[in-house]
Amino acid sequence: MPPSQQQHQDRRAQRRLAVLRHAEEVTGNVSLTCRYYGISRNRFYRWQRRYQEEGIEGPRDRSSTPHHSPNATDADVVNEIVYLRQNYHFGPMTMQMYLKRYHGIDIACSAVYRILKRLGL
Repeated sequence: MPPSQQQHQDRRAQRRLAVLRHAEEVTGNVSLTCRYYGISRNRFYRWQRRYQEEGIEGPRDRSSTPHHSPNATDADVVNEIVYLRQNYHFGPMTMQMYLKRYHGIDIACSAVYRILKRLGL
């Protein structure tokens, strides 16, 4: 991670800790603190829970990428699409028909198109 991005995340974590401290030391009231900082109480309690569980690392930003993608296209199918594109120059509709007829793979034309687009083909 670049240093500037790291500094940005550090500042955001420090702000979150300041919000938690403000509620604890200054107002003693979560609702007033949330209203003052313009955040929801759910978000406040999420930060508080993560701070209690993980300490100083808790309020840091986290990746929002999913841990797994159950609906992702299998790598074998993607490899077959790449092979068909590179060797036969098929378009998405032709690939869909070919995969269905000769491999028994049922995939939408739009999915084939998205895979080609993502791979720059």
